[in-house]
Amino acid sequence: MIEDPTLERVLARALRTGGEFAEVFAEDKQSGNATLDDGRVEQLSSGRDRGAGIRVVVGDTTGFAHTADLSEQGLLTAAEAASAAAREGGGGVREIALTRRDVASPSPVSVLPDDVPKADKVAILRQADEAARAAAREISQVTASVAGSRRRILVANSDGLLTSDDQVRTLFSVSAVATGDTGMQTGRKSTGLTIGWELFDRIDIDEFAVEAAQMAITKLRARPAPSGQLPVVIGAGSGGVLFHEACGHGLEKDLVDKGASVYAGRIGELVASPLVTLVDDGTIAEEWGAFAVDDEGAPGQRNVLIQDGVLTEYMWDFLRSRKEGRPNSGNGRRQSYKHLPMVRMTNTFLENGTATPDEVIAGTDHGVYVAKLGGGQVNTASGDFVFGMQEAYLIEDGEITEPIREGNLIGNGPQCLQDIEVIADDFAFGGPGTCGKDGQGVPVGDGCPTLRVAQLTIGGTSS
Repeated sequence: MIEDPTLERVLARALRTGGEFAEVFAEDKQSGNATLDDGRVEQLSSGRDRGAGIRVVVGDTTGFAHTADLSEQGLLTAAEAASAAAREGGGGVREIALTRRDVASPSPVSVLPDDVPKADKVAILRQADEAARAAAREISQVTASVAGSRRRILVANSDGLLTSDDQVRTLFSVSAVATGDTGMQTGRKSTGLTIGWELFDRIDIDEFAVEAAQMAITKLRARPAPSGQLPVVIGAGSGGVLFHEACGHGLEKDLVDKGASVYAGRIGELVASPLVTLVDDGTIAEEWGAFAVDDEGAPGQRNVLIQDGVLTEYMWDFLRSRKEGRPNSGNGRRQSYKHLPMVRMTNTFLENGTATPDEVIAGTDHGVYVAKLGGGQVNTASGDFVFGMQEAYLIEDGEITEPIREGNLIGNGPQCLQDIEVIADDFAFGGPGTCGKDGQGVPVGDGCPTLRVAQLTIGGTSS
């Protein structure tokens, strides 16, 4: 992407006026997507974005500039702009010798999405559309989409680091709307992995689309969600987003340093049920948040954040770990070359327990079973959260019974962690996600086994 001697000269230029640390982050991203809505191709597009971001650090001040011009002159100009932003004044020349560090990708790729003919992509969408509509006469609308991207990055810095990564992601989703006496209800199913078009060798497109349709059909006969505090069983997979939001963000070191986390200063304390072990792991092959190196050049790592209920670690980016003289956790991520990196999660999940899913359900006399969580929000300073329930059911006398709708799951992250009563042994990852923070979005994964929380508030419409 950029030759080594050019990188060395750019880094030296960035440090010429007294910078303490400099970094070049270059990116070449190709992406494409296709969408079929109500039987019509609504979108069939592709794009490419290339450029580099350069940052220079002086004390606690960071200067940053980005450019789409990857020529040496374009990079030198950006380096001077970043250096000037970090510190005015001069002094000396510092030569940089780069040493390449190769890190193997956790996710080998067979077929690049960009190499697949657009006609083949549309054929998959039409197949999904037909299968979903054939599932039931109540299905009135279907939207199907496929998307693929290839993101090649290069990171070089004044510590001599030179490394790169080649990240490929493929996504497939189907949304179905059912219309009945209770109005319109939507079912949605999505899957995505850090692999190529071979994703479609692993899934049955018809079955996938029918599952989305059946979810919508089930909601037509759903009763309004109850209101009040109840035991809640969270199903394996998509329930992991609850822990991503409710406690994961609070374990990011930048928020800890800002005093915006309820977990600040609590390393070594019991912050959850002893049943809980929470992990963030960027090395899990094929999962949505996996990579060889993060956006600061650190290898992806497995970080145990909570072990048997005890808070053991935070997530770190390069500058914070460098400043405090500790190992980098590989959590420095950015949306693109136009953005500065910040502390972000990768694949965040609760580890397995020892119960069976049936035992978790049978041990719940009266409560709610959440098969799929929707979007949510959390206040990291207090830990309070609200999530929508995309697919949920009543639990009565230890059995899952009627579906419910129109409800929210409301609680407090630290309290929720402490109130986990039992965890099953059926761990699964949920669907692919995009995590937003300070205006940047990055791909993340999350997951959990089936588990029961002693008490959460259900914000339903049924008294």
